[in-house]
Amino acid sequence: MADPARNVPLIDGFEGQDFTPAGGLYYKHNREQSAGTVVFQSQVVRSGQQALDLSVRPLCKPENELCSERAEIWEKPEVLVPYGQPTWYGLSMQLAQPISTERHRYVMMQWKREIDPGAMGDYSPLLALRLMEGRVAITVDTDTGEFAPIGTPERPTGCKPGEAIAAPPDEFNQFRTLIAIEPGAMGPEEAGFTGCTPDIRVTPRGMLPAAGSGWIDYVFMVKPGPKGDGRIDVVANGEWIVTIEGKIGHEGPQLGDHMYFKFGPYRGGDGNVWRLYYDDFRRGPACTDVADPAICAKIGG
Repeated sequence: MADPARNVPLIDGFEGQDFTPAGGLYYKHNREQSAGTVVFQSQVVRSGQQALDLSVRPLCKPENELCSERAEIWEKPEVLVPYGQPTWYGLSMQLAQPISTERHRYVMMQWKREIDPGAMGDYSPLLALRLMEGRVAITVDTDTGEFAPIGTPERPTGCKPGEAIAAPPDEFNQFRTLIAIEPGAMGPEEAGFTGCTPDIRVTPRGMLPAAGSGWIDYVFMVKPGPKGDGRIDVVANGEWIVTIEGKIGHEGPQLGDHMYFKFGPYRGGDGNVWRLYYDDFRRGPACTDVADPAICAKIGG
């Protein structure tokens, strides 16, 4: 039986002094999140009168690589959608200047599967919007796919058409694929994707807008499917950017039944303030709950 929570469209334009009940969002308080600041402000706005200003300040000791600094907004537990059911998300984002070009862990939106307490393994987001050496990038993770290194007779210089470029798997066979990145010269982090997977198929359709181009209006259709029936569609500023299909997400031990979405700055320890602006959050079971009908007709949502 479908969960009724996923059939209720959610919306929050951040027009008050707190999150509206109609949006199903909240700020989670813990040590990592104590590095963050949340401000409902009117100086940098996409639409309406206000938008969110989310920032993180230094909290971690530089030598502690496992420490993180976060100012993430979470979906409330009671509105989470069942893992594997398609759901549409819309959210506008702008990066504050200056935009870092460092090789570092910068995440701005992420979708994950619920993890039971004490689970083995560190499960990464099944889908994430990242900043990689100053460029916006989209990554998809799996623990059920096959990794094939580049440099073999079958893939002497690169991936086969449609295959996702991938980083090597960890001990739990979890590995990351680089789905899309804004144009630019390849840096060391991007070059770390040294293999491919035939189990995640990528159909490029457009280019991601540049990180410094101001407000970017994102739409994501997210359907995890670690057995092979997953699909993700990404739209940015009204342009269909990419379709991803295949073994998307995780089915390792001690994982829960729901998917959850978080947005806001998340990074490893750093010595400065990192600031992002967000506006116009939407979520719904249909494309037209979050996007213009014209782009929905193209995607078939």
